[in-house]
Amino acid sequence: MPITTTKLMDMKRNQQKIASLTAYDASFAALFDKAGIDMLLVGDSLGMVLQGHDSTIPVTIENIAYHTQAVARGNGNALLVADMPFMSTPTLEQTLQNAATLMRAGAQMVKIEGGAWLCETIQALVRRAVPVCVHMGLTPQSVNVFGGYKVQGRSEADMAEMLNQAKAVEQAGAQLLVAECIPAQLGKALSQALTIPVIGIGAGVDTDGQILVMHDLLGITQGQLPKFAKNFLAQSNSIPEAVTRYITDVRRGLFPSEQHTFS
Repeated sequence: MPITTTKLMDMKRNQQKIASLTAYDASFAALFDKAGIDMLLVGDSLGMVLQGHDSTIPVTIENIAYHTQAVARGNGNALLVADMPFMSTPTLEQTLQNAATLMRAGAQMVKIEGGAWLCETIQALVRRAVPVCVHMGLTPQSVNVFGGYKVQGRSEADMAEMLNQAKAVEQAGAQLLVAECIPAQLGKALSQALTIPVIGIGAGVDTDGQILVMHDLLGITQGQLPKFAKNFLAQSNSIPEAVTRYITDVRRGLFPSEQHTFS
């Protein structure tokens, strides 16, 4: 049965963990879907893991649309989310046009990095039948503003601010929140404060679900593996087994463990 935003809301209410992965082509999309993944993200991470860039900034809307089309062909039941890449939301008109491009490519939801300042944009997208996921915490498109890939929301003031902004985007109509590289305490607080699902990546085990970049899960990331990631292939005999192990560990609350968590 296809996974919808309604299904994800039901999973949150029933305290069933949501398992998500990035995907960029039809073959891996089909493999992940067969394993029972709940959500697939065509992430702008493709700029780094596929194109060889040192950030997500060079990725274009055309890149995301191309890979969304490929993933859609391989996907069966997972909810398919596509990233709005760097500077694809400069004006409301351009935002709507770019979101339409991704939806026509096969996306069922778009993901936008930011906070409460996105509320007007979220409202405009939702009114036009485009579901929205908001990405908060360490937002990779803002790496040059942050001065590197750093954990966000560590002070009490920053935690309170992120909670307030998360509530604002939910009120504006966002149906999903991705929280990246934040203290586990804040990940738990976000999940408790919001009625929409919170998907964590480096946000602790108490979020409503988890997402990983597929290359991290398979241990083929160039350079050092991020603290929040785990190579599931290292303890498996095949890629399908690694994916199944990841899904199982997420469902059981075994991943992320303390070693993959920020405090």
